[in-house]
Amino acid sequence: MPSELKTLGLPQDAFKTHIAYDIGAGALTSALAKRFRAPSVLGRWSRLVVDLNRGHDDPTVVMRLSDGLIIPKNRNITQPEIDARIARYHEPYHAQIEKCIVDIQTESQTPILISIHSFTPVWRGNTRPWQYGILWDRDERLARPLIKRLRREKKLKIGENEPYVGSLENDCMYRHGTMNCLPHVLIEVRQDLIANEKGVSNIAAFLELALRDAINAMGPVSIRFTQPLSIPTHLTKP
Repeated sequence: MPSELKTLGLPQDAFKTHIAYDIGAGALTSALAKRFRAPSVLGRWSRLVVDLNRGHDDPTVVMRLSDGLIIPKNRNITQPEIDARIARYHEPYHAQIEKCIVDIQTESQTPILISIHSFTPVWRGNTRPWQYGILWDRDERLARPLIKRLRREKKLKIGENEPYVGSLENDCMYRHGTMNCLPHVLIEVRQDLIANEKGVSNIAAFLELALRDAINAMGPVSIRFTQPLSIPTHLTKP
């Protein structure tokens, strides 16, 4: 949380829960970036300040209510206050993604956008059946081969644009993937799978293999990987 917003009127414990951030997503992103030797852009601010994955014009870009909990200092927020948060916290994040895309294109390579999120095992009393959700906007070039690759693991249940949809106008996939004609995919991982260091390590190893296979299967825009990979003894658990 930025110091000037304190806790938005919430108890400190609220910031240890899924309403404040995607548990495990930051560590998993960093682990995958290291494995791919790729740039990563991590959200610095809680989504209770501003949701970096939403479009700037989305009415829920600043949440007034999350999972039944009213956010006191967001409840009566004005449009000028929302605009100020977008300018200070939201736009720098997207500007950095844009810079990474330009830097890669400058090297005559095609950027591939992979967005990492996590979701709760239970939502509003309903158990979610998936271990992974694969989301995309209009471009299925990467999503389809990734879904096919993940389904080779018989114990896994994969959501297609579930538990959320990837086609929200002006969100991260739309803004940086669709509008730039770049292959993209948003990967949602169930939070209990990446709640600790061991889980992050296992899932990062598994997703590295799955993503490399999917990128190779995607088509002519992909960078083909030729280096041999060591396969971990156990990749994931449902």
